Amino acid sequence: MKFISWNIDSINAAVEHSSDRGKMTWGVLSDLAAQKPDVLAIQETKLKDSGLTKKHLAALTELFPDYHFYTNSSTARKSYAGTMMIAKEEPVAVDYPTIGAPGEMDQEGRIVTLEYKDFFVSTVYTPNAGSKLDRLEDRQAWDDAYRAYIDGLNEKKPVIFSGDFNVAHEEIDLKHPSTNHHSAGFTDEEREKFTLLLDAGYTDTLRAKNPGQADIYTWWAQRVKTSKINNSGWRIDYYLVSNRIADRVQDIKVVDTGARQDHAPIELTIDL
Repeated sequence: MKFISWNIDSINAAVEHSSDRGKMTWGVLSDLAAQKPDVLAIQETKLKDSGLTKKHLAALTELFPDYHFYTNSSTARKSYAGTMMIAKEEPVAVDYPTIGAPGEMDQEGRIVTLEYKDFFVSTVYTPNAGSKLDRLEDRQAWDDAYRAYIDGLNEKKPVIFSGDFNVAHEEIDLKHPSTNHHSAGFTDEEREKFTLLLDAGYTDTLRAKNPGQADIYTWWAQRVKTSKINNSGWRIDYYLVSNRIADRVQDIKVVDTGARQDHAPIELTIDL
């Protein structure tokens, strides 16, 4: 089975594709559709709380005919955060969970989970700790609550879960670790919470398949024009799986998005 996960940074910008960036985003989405994934997980949809508009749905249905669409949009802030699943096969059940996170995090549409007969597939858009780390304490509480949620799923059947986790786990996962130890996404606190998640029984599929390989990134800052040219990036997007199915992973890779900066999709092939 083929699973793809991507922080798209606005469904509307992709569908409208009126700007140069929007055109690139639509091009990437079209390329992903051509791969005919079993499930495409999308983060940072930035949809209104009413979800997909008729225009959005028409455009996406053209790209993904006969697929099923599941959106979880923010009700706390307009056109903010949000997650989505596009699935070839209709799931047994769909969950848009609240996990007991602090503040408005549970109202920001950050998780969608699909249940199938033999596994769960879930996606997450993890809250950012903030440029001044003003949300770091809440972020840590989120990490604990999220780990408990995934563990609850894992007790029932294996879990395949992906998304923008907003953390580079190890120094190998970003270009300039020495200057970023106090930056959101690379604080000791965030990295320790990600270690706890893995230690709870899950495998970072890309690192497992590429141990010790540097310069594999999934995000390049838009504000730095040369970030992607110089491959000065971060790996903050992941596919994690329950340890008991990790040996079924056939391939995991970062999808090439050409000149488009920001997040790149990741693609997992697994025998299920």
